[in-house]
Amino acid sequence: MAFTHPWVLWALPLALLPLLLERSHSKHYSWIGLLPPDPLSSIIGLLLKALAALSILFVILGLAGPHTLEQKALRTGIGAQIGLVLDRSASMDDAFVGDKDGHIGETKSVAAARIITNFIKGRRNDMMGVITFSNSAMYVLPLTENKEAVLSAVQATAGNSLFQTNIGGGLTSAVELFKDVPDSGSRAIILISDGAGRVSDMVQQKLRDWLQRYNIGLYWIVLRQPGGITIFDPKYTASGYDGHMPTEVLLYQYFQTLRTPFNAYEASDPRSLETAIADINSKEKKPIQYMEKIPGHDYTNVCYWIAIVMIAFLLAVKYLEINTWRSA
Repeated sequence: MAFTHPWVLWALPLALLPLLLERSHSKHYSWIGLLPPDPLSSIIGLLLKALAALSILFVILGLAGPHTLEQKALRTGIGAQIGLVLDRSASMDDAFVGDKDGHIGETKSVAAARIITNFIKGRRNDMMGVITFSNSAMYVLPLTENKEAVLSAVQATAGNSLFQTNIGGGLTSAVELFKDVPDSGSRAIILISDGAGRVSDMVQQKLRDWLQRYNIGLYWIVLRQPGGITIFDPKYTASGYDGHMPTEVLLYQYFQTLRTPFNAYEASDPRSLETAIADINSKEKKPIQYMEKIPGHDYTNVCYWIAIVMIAFLLAVKYLEINTWRSA
């Protein structure tokens, strides 16, 4: 048992006042020696004092805010530990594509936030964390089972975006989400970006080692404009292409050298993005163990109700006493 305002408990000695003070009588006698003893009245008087003391006690306990402590229970479910890495570069403010009537579609950031929100709502036992990046990584949320917190973090990424695309910083920050969290058996990073910056050799080696050490798979969803460069174009090979290699292709080739599972997707409109997320959703449904937080129970209202019942009983007894005296 714990208390929200434990300092209020210093007032607990006030509950002894009804037991220490003598009850004032409505009638006074000069001498009652001839009256026979009345043990029933003495017992009733003592009980009334006890009720008054308990009323004060429960009022004070209610003011202190009694509650049980939060508990954790090990559960087995279907899900994964997932780090969301979301691009916040300025190009994410561009619209995906217009519809056939020429209307402008959703911006990439808004579409991504909407589709990921649906993805999160459809999953039950995941732990999720959020990292965003532009010219540097921004730590948003650690791995948590709190779905409402994850949804709020993702929806906040639908606003105005920033400058460059530092994917290396975003990914290294995402790996750090898993460092102090026990491995549940299924771990993945979902990277959503509409471009790729250059990742230094040192960062590449660090990522390769860390992803293997912490047993983390990687999903990369590339948001591209229709007719733009595709990372799956067979002409981009390390040995057969003599032109300038696009950064997206270089990053894709690097990801293929990882020693942990890697999958890449391309999305040129919200529908293809939904398809990619749906495929990830189907793959990341494995048995995992997770700690469920069981919130403590608040007993404040219980204390107040007990005090109200006792006070009501005391008032009823006082009312009967007054009526009896008037009728005498």
